[in-house]
Formats: sequence, C-alpha cells, structure tokens
Amino acid sequence: MKDGSNYLRTNEQWSLKHADGTVLAPEITATLCMDFETNAKFVWFYVPDITGVDCSEMLLLNKIEEILDWPRTKVGVIGGFEGEQTHGTDLTFTGRITFYSEKPVRPEWKEQMIREAQRVGHHLTFRSIDYRDMRNKLEKPLAFNSHDSRDKDLIAGRLAIQLQKFMCPVWYDDFSLKVGDSLRESIEAGLKECPKCVLILTPNFLSNEGWTKREYDSVFTREVVEKQKLILPVWHDVSRDDVYRYSMILADRVAAQWSLGVEEVARRLVRALNG
Repeated sequence: MKDGSNYLRTNEQWSLKHADGTVLAPEITATLCMDFETNAKFVWFYVPDITGVDCSEMLLLNKIEEILDWPRTKVGVIGGFEGEQTHGTDLTFTGRITFYSEKPVRPEWKEQMIREAQRVGHHLTFRSIDYRDMRNKLEKPLAFNSHDSRDKDLIAGRLAIQLQKFMCPVWYDDFSLKVGDSLRESIEAGLKECPKCVLILTPNFLSNEGWTKREYDSVFTREVVEKQKLILPVWHDVSRDDVYRYSMILADRVAAQWSLGVEEVARRLVRALNG
C-alpha cells in the first residue's frame, strides 16, 4: 500500500501474551516499509497503551526472531516496471526498527533494549508521545483539523493520530493546546497560519451552527483573500446533496471518503498536503 511517499507498506496485527499465555489487548500494528528505489526495507511498530503492562516494547522484543523472519520471508509484494521488478523478499532489511508508542518509555529501558538489539546488528528508534509533543512544538502544522466535537473520538482523533504516524503534523486540540491557552485565540491562530484545513464533514458538522460554522467561514474567507484552495474535505455519512445544501462550493470539491478507512484517508491527505 502506498503511504504518500516513495515506498510501499504492508501491515500485520500482532498480539502479546503474559507469561501464563493470556493474550493482551489491544493488538500491536507491525508495518513493513519497502523502498524499491533503494532496495531496502525496515519495520515500524505502533504500540498502544496496554493496561497493566509497563513496557510493551520490551515484551515485543522477546519476539525478535519472529520480527526478523517476517521481513525476510513473508512479503508477497513485487515492485518496479516489467523487466526490472524486485520481489519484497529480495530487498535488504536495514535492521531499522522503530516503535511509535502511546506512552513514554523509560530511558533505562530504552538503553537496555538498544544494547540488546545492537548485539544482533539492529538499530532501534523510539517515537513515543513525548517525541510527538516535542515535534508539535518545533514543527508548524501542515493542516488545521476542523471537526464537530461529537466526532472527536471516532473520526477526528483517529485521523489526527494516523496523520502523525505518517509524520504529517496537524493542528488538533489534543496535540496543540495546553492548559491555560485561550481556545478562541488558539483556534483563530491555527486557522490563519496552517497552510491547509481538513474539514471533516459529517451530519454533526453540517448541523452545527456554532464553532464549526465559524471555522468554515474563516477558512473560506482565507481562500477568497489568498486566492487559493485551502480546504481538504473528508466526507463521513453525508451525500453530495447534504453538502450542497450546506455549501455549493464544498459540494464541488473532491473529497476523501471515510468509508475507505482511516489509513487510506490519511494517505490521500498526505499526498495533497505534500503538493
């Protein structure tokens, strides 16, 4: 699957177990990234916060042999033009293993895992929530995430997290606001400064005459003043007629359909944001 960059990705869902065999939930997403231009492949893991487990990453490394076997033998992907094609199993595994974690990993545990991985010739990188927060402070968001608060958990939050996993910073209240900030001033600054605005159009959004309507009006005004298209629509459970009744202009914009899945929607937005 393309992720908006120059390599392909394939995912597997992995479960961790306690010593007594009990399966831990939720599952971990293992992602193999294949770059056919450089003949290389590497692995990412998205590690959720598993209740009762201090360091899921350490448990995951207990499966190191399975981790290393997967990119070597279980990649049924072929890339390249006819006559110059390369099979995924023939790409060189670089040894890069990156953990994207929902909670910070203690420094002493990181050091221990890095040393253990180095002994078998592999390189670990950790990208936990503290790294995300640091990037949000240092990097200017590429888009403002405009959504109805009722769609926050099931749609807007999942999309914002997926965009972060694709290394695409966005303005999203959980990421961009801190205690004491003025909500109005922060939102106005985000709407004014972000290069684009992702509008998550749902029945809740279209019926909201409050914040979301003002956010749409603001970014539309920017489009008129700056004479460029800034709005990237995402449609969830709305029809063209629904959107037309809300805004004729929005009905004419190509939208990403949420029915494609959060990864594909994020992938299409990344391509649009990267020009």
